[in-house]
Amino acid sequence: MEESPSVLEIIEVMKNKNYRVFKNSKGHDLNIVGIRTSSIKANTFNDWLTVFYFFDKQWNFFAFPATTDPGTYWRLKTLNVKGTAVLKPGQYRGAYKIGKHNDKYKALRQQGDVTVYRDANRDNNLDTEGMEEDTGIFGINIHRSGEYSASTLVNKWSAGCQVFQDPDHFQFFLALCEKGRSKFSNSFTYTLLKEEDF
Repeated sequence: MEESPSVLEIIEVMKNKNYRVFKNSKGHDLNIVGIRTSSIKANTFNDWLTVFYFFDKQWNFFAFPATTDPGTYWRLKTLNVKGTAVLKPGQYRGAYKIGKHNDKYKALRQQGDVTVYRDANRDNNLDTEGMEEDTGIFGINIHRSGEYSASTLVNKWSAGCQVFQDPDHFQFFLALCEKGRSKFSNSFTYTLLKEEDF
């Protein structure tokens, strides 16, 4: 998937799945939606993180290269005895808030339960078929890769987190989240879709 689906395509999929689409006319009522591509190769920023909100009678939509699955490093060296976390597609209402990622810098931090697959076979392929599921708070945050420049490979940047490839994109996204918090609350919903949904 070389290009992100349009905002209207994303909204159609969300409605078909009975997911909530936020549309408060005050603006910055954010819809944060990841799209996992069908490629099963690890370690590349081949997914999309999108954010959109309704304001002035139209959708404001932004799409950024990202990864929604862990890099090769953490697939080979798991942090959890059950296996590396791979976020399961779904909508996680109010599961995130602005907080610190690894106590280092501001990001969207997991505050509510999410469901992950446990990839325990330690290879480079994202094959979730038949994997054990696990639900809870695992630190599946939404953050950036490098601090100063875009990263080419995922490597250690994700052990299951949703990660922006370019830190400039991430800072723009975080500024939108700050505006959303000021108008509503420090609670954000994250929705993960698959390329096959479109």
